Amino acid sequence: MKTITFLRVLVPLVLVAAGACAQAQPVPQNVLQLSATGSVDVQQDMLHMTLSTTREGTDAPTVQGQLKAALEEALAEARKSASPGQMDVRTGNFSLYPRYAAAGKMTGWVGTAELVLEGRDFPRITQAAGRIHSMTLGGVGFALSREQRAKVETDAQTQAIERFKAKAAELSKGFGFGGYTLREVSVNSNADSGPIRPRMAALAAAAPAESPVPVEAGKTTVTVTVSGSVQLK
Repeated sequence: MKTITFLRVLVPLVLVAAGACAQAQPVPQNVLQLSATGSVDVQQDMLHMTLSTTREGTDAPTVQGQLKAALEEALAEARKSASPGQMDVRTGNFSLYPRYAAAGKMTGWVGTAELVLEGRDFPRITQAAGRIHSMTLGGVGFALSREQRAKVETDAQTQAIERFKAKAAELSKGFGFGGYTLREVSVNSNADSGPIRPRMAALAAAAPAESPVPVEAGKTTVTVTVSGSVQLK
């Protein structure tokens, strides 16, 4: 009975103390939320080429064997020009699935295999693709390397910080305050890598990759956003 009585008294006391602490906390005054961005346009320096082939037949192992042979031939040729960072070689999608007639009856098998060439050396990649005869060009895309992104991201970040500071000073003055102090801040970045060029992919699907393919990379924008709050004073 003594323990029960003690608990009944203690709980209200704890609740009262917690409420008093909550009431004692000051509400922030004259706090301003704002954000600013900095952006830099940069040339994409990574080329991504996908070579593919399709095989059909009534027997799954036969179709799979044909795909394997085509992929091995393409790999052997591509590896002759491979160089880390300049032209990396890897396999892509490899799939085999049944083919059906209009009535829903299975009539055979269809399979596809892909080989991906990617890197910074555009001539090396396009010339290697032109020497591969067991596959056709299925897609071309461009991107920004991590090294290039890190380089321009610093410039974009500097822009964003300076704009944040200028905006904070301008708003502080506009509201009749003499200055501000920084309360909290966050920095976020992103880059628009851009889509695969659809026209190039359509042309590639129409003809084998028998000669170097002309490619031209576009630009992408690296953006850094600085957001946070300042205390007006």
